[in-house]
Amino acid sequence: MAVSINDSVALVTGGARGIGAAIAGCLADAGAKVMIADIGVDAQDSGDWRYALADEADLDEALAQSDHISATHVDVTSPQSCAAAVAATVAEFGRLDILVNNAGVVDSGSVADFDPESWDRIFAVNAKGIFLMTQAVLPHLQAAANASIVNTASIAGKRGYPNMSAYCGSKFAAIGITQSLAAELAPTNIRVNAICPGMVGTAMWLDHLLPTEASSAAQRNEEFEARMESTIPLGRAQTTRDMGEAVVYLATAENVTGVALTIAGGFEVN
Repeated sequence: MAVSINDSVALVTGGARGIGAAIAGCLADAGAKVMIADIGVDAQDSGDWRYALADEADLDEALAQSDHISATHVDVTSPQSCAAAVAATVAEFGRLDILVNNAGVVDSGSVADFDPESWDRIFAVNAKGIFLMTQAVLPHLQAAANASIVNTASIAGKRGYPNMSAYCGSKFAAIGITQSLAAELAPTNIRVNAICPGMVGTAMWLDHLLPTEASSAAQRNEEFEARMESTIPLGRAQTTRDMGEAVVYLATAENVTGVALTIAGGFEVN
């Protein structure tokens, strides 16, 4: 039986654009109050990433989805920043029922040449960030009637791809952490699941993973859609909204825990 998340409070990391923004919007549509926590909020320095962080325009678009969405800064690699994001959420909304660990980064390259600092950064965000945010939010979830954690993993956490050992390793870790937390927290009625997105036309794909010589965003989008039409069994790319709807399902399915739900149009089946 589905539980209602009307008037529940959700915290979504990496929520200022892309999949995270769609998750925030879908949760708000389902009646939740949502705090977006993103490193791009009030960021002084974008750091050494392989693509630009969310900017003010991205955040404005995410916030415009609902009057019940707010935003705060978070760096999920910092315990203090995670604790501050949780405190800001509780201060604004009074409690916390749902945590969505969506913040993630990617880099690719051969293992022979891969930068060790980039390796550490990927694991710090994609795997350790889940641990730190969960640790920070746990007292509030233990007090909630219908608590849920949803982690954003990937189809790259179910199958290895060449030149993606750091990213794949971090997403395999995300699924393992999900399963372990599900077993550990079940006695306190906290459900823990993951979504495994397939190929979604976000900055991660369009600005980094898609092999292209396109000079404009419109061209990159056209190439991406054409490639997905021939690659994915259902003949179309997944959307950010698909991921948001999957999170709403996992947040409301009272007897589902420990699941890594693939949303990939049949590209990855297991």
